[in-house]
Amino acid sequence: MATRDAAAVPLIVDCDPGHDDAMALLLAVASPKVDLLAVTTTFGNCAVEDATRNAVRILTLAGVRDVPVAAGAQGPWQGPAELGNYVHGVSGLDGPDMPDPGFSAVDVSAVELMVDVLQKAVRPVTISATGPITNVARLLDQHGDLKPRIAEIVFMGGSTERGNHTPAAEFNAYADPESLQLVLNSGVPLRMVGLNLTHQALATEQVVDRLRAMNHAIGRTAAAWMGFFGSSYRAIWEFDAPPVHDPCTVAWVIDPELVTARDFFVAVETQGEWTRGATVVDIYNRYQRTPNVAVGLRLDVLAYWDLVLSHIDRLGVAP
Repeated sequence: MATRDAAAVPLIVDCDPGHDDAMALLLAVASPKVDLLAVTTTFGNCAVEDATRNAVRILTLAGVRDVPVAAGAQGPWQGPAELGNYVHGVSGLDGPDMPDPGFSAVDVSAVELMVDVLQKAVRPVTISATGPITNVARLLDQHGDLKPRIAEIVFMGGSTERGNHTPAAEFNAYADPESLQLVLNSGVPLRMVGLNLTHQALATEQVVDRLRAMNHAIGRTAAAWMGFFGSSYRAIWEFDAPPVHDPCTVAWVIDPELVTARDFFVAVETQGEWTRGATVVDIYNRYQRTPNVAVGLRLDVLAYWDLVLSHIDRLGVAP
């Protein structure tokens, strides 16, 4: 891991790796501006067992052995789990060969690990949530007294526009809208990284070429991840290049100037026959409700990719 700045942001990454989650984890490991305290996993892009194994293998690839990983939610607040492995493959991280896990996940739940980290941290902790937000909702529901220990939650989910898993709903929001609504109502500072933002973060051929040109296994593996991910996006959504959603959450923490945001009232539909999981972002204040989320609107694309790629390269050549 990188040598941390004295003012590094204490960070928990709650994720469901996932090719884009993998890139987010590499960025969190590499940046001196964040202090990765724990990784927790959830169902989402794959079953939670696969997500946990993937998280450990990603950290192993990055040369990290001292960040605890804990498995969390197997399914949503209510109802059956839906998985996104039609995008990421059965393992959740199909594509290039990965190293065997170099360590084991800890024998506590994701919520228990979050509680431990929050209680021990010197400063309030930021949570980057890149999958269905079930673990975070359970934390807030069961340990509301720890809210002051959470600096903010930066979550990938929803959209100001249309969805991807359904025409109305982004996958993470659709997978557990009840949990997302609990988080939205929590009063904890929130930043939203929705599809409207992440669809600006495309892994173009130029981006993949930069990864491929890195003279180390991490860069070549990341390039192959983007190849698999890109083939799914071309087949399913007719994208020329895949949107790399999840690193936007970590990048926004590292450099707040990367994202232009505005505060809006945000809710999520939990009942609609056709719109379950759709996020309602009140851009024009039609409901006259107090804003509860800083919603990312515009991404500085060139600066974003320079940050992500330079950190991955730095990680690959670190002693």
